[in-house]
Amino acid sequence: MSEFIGPRLYCCYKCRNHVSLHDDIISKAFQGRHGRAFLFSHAMNIVVGAKEDRHLMTGLHTVADIFCGDCNEVLGWKYERAYEASQKYKEGKFIFEKSKIVKNEW
Repeated sequence: MSEFIGPRLYCCYKCRNHVSLHDDIISKAFQGRHGRAFLFSHAMNIVVGAKEDRHLMTGLHTVADIFCGDCNEVLGWKYERAYEASQKYKEGKFIFEKSKIVKNEW
């Protein structure tokens, strides 16, 4: 018999606050400010900062930095708007920098 295993969670690397589920990963092939990054469909226990336009590798986007809801560490950003049609799938999604999140006991 196998034991029940709860959802696989990602946490803030600094304070271990739960910020997203492994099942919400859309892609691991993204680039953040500090290296690899993951695109997630959902996030939790975060604070979304002010919107701003940024020129990213895939063009102009309106984004907002996302912060850990407990320790206020910058973890990545949320895509608010994509200006190119091919990038619209990112709207409402979250980038977490790989270096800013850790797996929670799995």
